[in-house]
Amino acid sequence: MTNVAVETVPNLNKFERFKAEKDGLAVKQELHHFAQVGWESMDETDRDHRLKWLGIFFRPVTPGKFMMRMRMPSGILTSTKLRVLAEIVQRYGEDGNADITTRQNLQLRGIRIEDVPDIFNRLQAAEMTSVQSGMDNVRNITASPVAGLDADELIDVRDLVQQVQDMITNGGEGNAEFSNLPRKFNIAIEGGRDNSVHAEINDIAFIPAFQTLADHSRQLGFNVVVGGFFSAKRCEAAIPMNAWVAPDQVVALCRAILEVYRDHGLRSNRQKARLMWLIDEWGLDRFRAAVEAQLGQSLTPAAPTDEIDWDKRDHIGVYRQKQAGLNYVGLHVPVGRLFADDMFELARLAEVYGSGELRLTVEQNLIIPNIPDSRLPVFLQEPLLQRFSVQPNALERSLVSCTGAQFCNFALIETKNRALALIRELETELSLSRPVRIHWTGCPNSCGQPQVADIGLMGTKTRKDGKTVEGVDIFMGGKVGKDAHLGTCVTKGIPCEDLKPVLRELLLTHFAAQPVEAIAP
Repeated sequence: MTNVAVETVPNLNKFERFKAEKDGLAVKQELHHFAQVGWESMDETDRDHRLKWLGIFFRPVTPGKFMMRMRMPSGILTSTKLRVLAEIVQRYGEDGNADITTRQNLQLRGIRIEDVPDIFNRLQAAEMTSVQSGMDNVRNITASPVAGLDADELIDVRDLVQQVQDMITNGGEGNAEFSNLPRKFNIAIEGGRDNSVHAEINDIAFIPAFQTLADHSRQLGFNVVVGGFFSAKRCEAAIPMNAWVAPDQVVALCRAILEVYRDHGLRSNRQKARLMWLIDEWGLDRFRAAVEAQLGQSLTPAAPTDEIDWDKRDHIGVYRQKQAGLNYVGLHVPVGRLFADDMFELARLAEVYGSGELRLTVEQNLIIPNIPDSRLPVFLQEPLLQRFSVQPNALERSLVSCTGAQFCNFALIETKNRALALIRELETELSLSRPVRIHWTGCPNSCGQPQVADIGLMGTKTRKDGKTVEGVDIFMGGKVGKDAHLGTCVTKGIPCEDLKPVLRELLLTHFAAQPVEAIAP
């Protein structure tokens, strides 16, 4: 039942038409042909769109060089896997870098179509996949980056996240059941108390909550929220579905919601195709009833309260694990950018000092867990930690940025390099007592998530002295953790070249920053 909605909707937009003609996963059988003919001779729809079903993204701003987006459930990888990715970046990626994304995965840059078959063989041998990581598919499934490590967590959700991914992608082989959704889809499963997954911006999010059962016992499960999303047309926080599920019901509920969305989601207007638009059209009660019918059973009403009662943590620094004598160390990776040499060195550090495991965070940083007390002092002296600090400055610590115009054709402005340079300038002039979350995104698609930031900067084009220049719209008031909510746009069209004094004033006025020269020695 993968194409029911497509075949019955009149006036299909161009995306629905090409999906009806050929499923995106079908190009997996044509990779060797593409490698032989080269990117310029490929069918444009295959090259520009269908390859995204395999996690391969054509980028007009870097013609001939593709981006590859991995799937990394819960943001977990091993040193062996990271080394394979480093080898791919070093050998095949002409730009030689990878970016940690706000969905706990990695994007590799500079890939040539001629090398994709060999790269896929390497990924398969390392038990990694990029399948269904783009276009109208479920994106990387996020969880707390310290799942299984945090002594205060309520439930370790790593296995649940893997089960959901395996259901959606058929164990990484590709699954045509869920390869034709109306639009992209985000799922997050939280097992801790601090909403590290940013539940409010996901199409489905599971939040830990205790339910009182008929025998008056309390069982830990999840309240469910649905419909959160960002788009150029609209941004909405997820809303309660009035449903609570036990852990063993999570996979089935994800399937049921996805099937309802797949078969009934709005497809005529691509700008109104995310899950929340269907919920708006039907109403929450009808949507919930449809999910129950698909699930084949009634849903338990939501627990009155959930367990999100901590402020959001960023996991940067040194922390004790639940396992006696072990620590996890969170490293700050400036704007999430890694080069091949960095990746090799991180793999080495994870093996020498830890268990060979690494974790990625939605703040574009990295965690090395399982470091024994005895090895910790030496680990903290490693040269790489001079750049990937465990004690970054307050502004750089919480800086997040999308790819920007350097590599993304949707971006209206350059983001990563500009963001880092500007923040470092401000840090020489201002002193802050706490981090300030500043998020940059290059366009209204909001990959950099400015709506969840203390200060969000969205790329735009504006006018200055009669000329069109790069600029930003400024968002403020986003809150993460407990009582999370989205920020709002407060100022539009600030030229990027005039942004520094504006940010400086915002930090002085709203975040208790002090000029460095005003602080007594």
